[in-house]
Amino acid sequence: QTPLKKTNALIGQMGITFSNAYVPSALCCPSRASILTGKYPHNHHVVNNTLEGNCSSKAWQKIQEPNTFPAVLKAMCGYQTFFAGKYLNEYGAEDAGGVSHVPPGWSFWYALEKNSKYYNYTLSVNGKARRHGENYSVDYLTDVLANMSLDFLEYKSNFEPFFMMISTPAPHSPWTAAPQYKNSFLNVSAPRNSNFNIHGKSELFRICHFLVQMALFLYRWQTLLSVDDLVEKLVKKLEFHGELDNTYIFYTSDNGFHTGQFSLPIDKRQLYEFDIKVPLLVRGPGIKPNQTNKMLVANIDLGPTILDIAGYDLNKTQMDGMSLLPLLRGDKNVTWRSDFLVEYQGEGYNGSDPTCPGLGPGVTHCFPDCVCEDSYNNTYACVRTMSTSWDLQYCEFDDREVFVEVYNLTADPHQINNIAKTIDQEILEKMNYRLMMLQSCSGATCRTPGVFDPGYRFDPRLMFSNHGVRARRFSARSL
Repeated sequence: QTPLKKTNALIGQMGITFSNAYVPSALCCPSRASILTGKYPHNHHVVNNTLEGNCSSKAWQKIQEPNTFPAVLKAMCGYQTFFAGKYLNEYGAEDAGGVSHVPPGWSFWYALEKNSKYYNYTLSVNGKARRHGENYSVDYLTDVLANMSLDFLEYKSNFEPFFMMISTPAPHSPWTAAPQYKNSFLNVSAPRNSNFNIHGKSELFRICHFLVQMALFLYRWQTLLSVDDLVEKLVKKLEFHGELDNTYIFYTSDNGFHTGQFSLPIDKRQLYEFDIKVPLLVRGPGIKPNQTNKMLVANIDLGPTILDIAGYDLNKTQMDGMSLLPLLRGDKNVTWRSDFLVEYQGEGYNGSDPTCPGLGPGVTHCFPDCVCEDSYNNTYACVRTMSTSWDLQYCEFDDREVFVEVYNLTADPHQINNIAKTIDQEILEKMNYRLMMLQSCSGATCRTPGVFDPGYRFDPRLMFSNHGVRARRFSARSL
């Protein structure tokens, strides 16, 4: 069973499915900023979901927003552009201009104030606040976004190319399904991989946590049925107007989610596959149906790809990603990356949570049962490598011991065995060096050959070899 059967049939089976698509930061605001800018977090400087973390802040609006790919599409390529849905988590905050702020690059703007909701929310309609209640027929957000999108397709200009970005909160919390789908998937449970519910603190914790995962997995799938309907309606509308064969359609997400793996509280923000891996389906002109592509792609590639489709010179941008267009067209002998960067700066409170005073300062997003989602020392950077010889992840944490995690995903796809102490020291040193290079990269330097590419050059003189691979601390400020 799957909640996205129509989406898979209408986009995936009619085009290409990328089986190794990732995000460089598994959290809403940094990930969405990467989509919009084509940049790694250390270059767009959005580090978490708060204004202080640069999420929709004045600094973001001044420095990054004018250079997003929609801004270039509209100003330089003559596109009419449409946005509907969740933008950035702190969008609409009073300290950042409220809902009257419409980012440059959007001809039509229907953005959700703040974070995900399904009812009782406010939309910025081209800079004016519109309040919605809790009447399903007129207020359920996924359907509202679908109807706004269909209206745009009905009434847009036929003399200019168009770009639409529809950003449904589903399947984000609070996981409110449409009434007609509340009895769907009642026999479905969260996947039981070998990393499911291990390392629990106590049997009670394991049982409570297990029950929570069961329910939330179900609710998430139920909310996606309305997204599936939205996709079907849009495809049918494009077909009705004779525009389907001339339109590229991308389907993806801003992060994964864990529902029981390693007994982690429900969330994302981790470096593991279940959080950083996302779906990516694309159909459009020149894309053959029923294709699967195993190349290592990331959401920083979406902006360059769309600008490339529009005919814009990517050398004029500062984007870190690569255009997927050669892969979409099936070009032969494409030179592609073998690695990319994953980075996250942990979030915490200076004070202790009053509901969990024993935990002390530095943690955040704690539930009443004192299980926390995040902390200052959940600050890490990784190189995710995929080549003919290795399917590997190398990570360093910015904590007191600079803890290193290394996983060989060929032998250990669920990342249970950390091989940092047994893998060849030379590989560790090369990965450490490559991590430093990627953490300081910008634009073209983010696309240089990885450790397992034939063109890679390792200069040991640039290593902190006197202290060994684990002696280097990377600064949280660099993120």
